[in-house]
Amino acid sequence: MKIRTWPLTLSLLKEHRFLCGIFCWILLVLPVAAQMGGMGRRGWGGGNFASTAQQGADYGMASMMKAQGYQNLQNSEAAKNLQSAQSMQIDNRKKWTETYFDMRKTNRQARADEAPSRISHEDAIRLAKSVAPPRLSSTQLDPVTGHIQYPLVLQDSIFTPYRSELDSLFAGRASSGSGLQLKDFQAIRKTVT
Repeated sequence: MKIRTWPLTLSLLKEHRFLCGIFCWILLVLPVAAQMGGMGRRGWGGGNFASTAQQGADYGMASMMKAQGYQNLQNSEAAKNLQSAQSMQIDNRKKWTETYFDMRKTNRQARADEAPSRISHEDAIRLAKSVAPPRLSSTQLDPVTGHIQYPLVLQDSIFTPYRSELDSLFAGRASSGSGLQLKDFQAIRKTVT
C-alpha cells in the first residue's frame, strides 16, 4: 500500500497560512536588510552628509583636526605611561639592590653568630703554654753536657739507635752554647717520630 504525502502537506499549509506568510516575509526581507549595513536609517553615516562642496571640505578638515588632536592625546598618554614604567623599573632595581645587600648582611651576621669566638693573642699564648709538654728538669736533661736521663721503658735495647742519635744531637747543642738550630730541631723531630 502506497501512502500519499503531498495532500497532507497541502492541508498543513492551509491550516498554518499565517505562519507560512511570516516565514516567507522574513526570507524576502533579510537580504534587503543585510545590504543596508545596519548603520542608521540610510547606511553609512546615518544621513550626515554635506550638502555643498565647501561643507564637505569643512567636515573633512574638522575630522582631520579631530584625528590630530586625538593622536596628540594618545601620544601624551603613551609618554606618561612610558615615564611611569621607567620610574617603576628604577624602583624595582632599587628594591632588588637593597634586598640583595640586606640578604648579604643577614648572611654575614648569621655566619658571625655561628662562628666560634676569636681568641686574643695573649689567650693563644696562654693556651699554647698550657698544652705544651712540660720541659725536662735539670736531672732529666743536663744543660751543661746534654746528657739525657731516659725512663726505664726507653732504656730497652730496641731504642738504642734512637737514644744514641738524640744523645749526639743534644751534646752538640750543649757544647755550642747556643739554642737549638732549625736543622737540629728537624733531626730531633725526625728521630722521635
